[in-house]
Amino acid sequence: MNSKPINDSGKVAVIGAGPAGLFAARELVQAGCQVTLLNRDIRPGGLAEYGIYPLKLKIKEGLRNQFRQILSIPEITYYGNVTVGDHGDLHLAELQQAGFDAILVCAGAQRNRHLGLPGEDLKGVYHANDLVYHYNSMPPFSHACPKIGKKALVIGAGNVMTDITCYLIHELKIDQVTVVARRGPLQVKFEKKQFERISANLNLEDFDDQLRTIDPLLRSIGEDPDEARNIFYECLPKAEEKNSDTRFFIRFLASPYRFIGNKDGKLIGVELTKNILTMKDGEVQAIPTEEVMCLPADTVILAIGNQVESDLGLPVIKGEYAKNPTPEFPIEDLSYEAFDPVQNKPIEGVFLAGWSRKASEGLVGHARKDGVNGAHAVIQYLASRQPGKSDCMAWLNDRLQQLPHPVVTWKNIQELEKNERRIAIEKNLLQFIYPTNDQMLASMGLIKEIPGQ
Repeated sequence: MNSKPINDSGKVAVIGAGPAGLFAARELVQAGCQVTLLNRDIRPGGLAEYGIYPLKLKIKEGLRNQFRQILSIPEITYYGNVTVGDHGDLHLAELQQAGFDAILVCAGAQRNRHLGLPGEDLKGVYHANDLVYHYNSMPPFSHACPKIGKKALVIGAGNVMTDITCYLIHELKIDQVTVVARRGPLQVKFEKKQFERISANLNLEDFDDQLRTIDPLLRSIGEDPDEARNIFYECLPKAEEKNSDTRFFIRFLASPYRFIGNKDGKLIGVELTKNILTMKDGEVQAIPTEEVMCLPADTVILAIGNQVESDLGLPVIKGEYAKNPTPEFPIEDLSYEAFDPVQNKPIEGVFLAGWSRKASEGLVGHARKDGVNGAHAVIQYLASRQPGKSDCMAWLNDRLQQLPHPVVTWKNIQELEKNERRIAIEKNLLQFIYPTNDQMLASMGLIKEIPGQ
């Protein structure tokens, strides 16, 4: 493969300004590229802004400071409030035809993953995004308040589950939370530090009874029940102080089978199948049995991961954008190249990173690393080709001026943040964030003030 140094004529469009897109943009600039960031949201940050638990202010502000430094780089141009997709402000094919030397898709995995079970559309069944985006004041979820009852089931055993459970226990202080995990205690996906926030409310007597019940199953696949127990008990000495009487339970080796509703279409319970564990290709798998149990619940929250948007303009396979199975520019033996399975060839100049490459994979640190790796794949690609000569930026600016709504720049975001800091000081708050797009746009002077707000 012939290569050459990349110069300033290498123009890359990065779709999505979450951690993957932002850190990728910085990496590309350091390699000599000019980067255009196109972001669906007004505010940059993605999952770092709207996915991290709101009380983790120190973590959030630390990330925001890093993002501010990146967006201040002259070779990076930020455009927020711009959607890319088949029904968006811009089409992916347009960006390709405009003459960008490469396109890196870092748009995340923003669509809910559904189980397809009977009763999933009942009132009281929510997906994790409905709640996470609501308590993080992400428009339009900020005003669409989920109606949480007194007895909730959370399906899933990852870090999102711990955030949801923390919110139910510490903020809403409901009567009971039960977490349902498909596999056993040694297959949980949350970090111990995350579980420390909710472990003080765990019903230890019930937890120990469960472990005794599943002890034979664990031993049958070579797992140590004491090791499983320690994962949870090691969190207790560092547990956050208990501030509610919420009863917290965990049900291992169980999967939802159907959601049960009353005549008014409201959730009243969940039927679960009991699972057994088996080893296949070195991985523990859950196999459903015919044995079922029913748990009463007025709320279910599905913390089972997300899938990519199907209308971005890229082929989707099993909830993920298709990737080149034999990449020309692999990074750490992974493919970052978009692929067309119908024509059986890579999509020229289009790359994937972050959750757009691997849906619901990891936290901010993982997204950052994957964004950097995706940028390196793009850099290798650009180094093997002559940069284009088309004036894609002039085309883009003309297209954006034709849109029927305001486009947000980095200068606008700086004005927005200044106004939010001022209001936080005036109201003696740790932070203040406008909960609607119109309020943000009005604060930046991009639309007229909203009466009564």
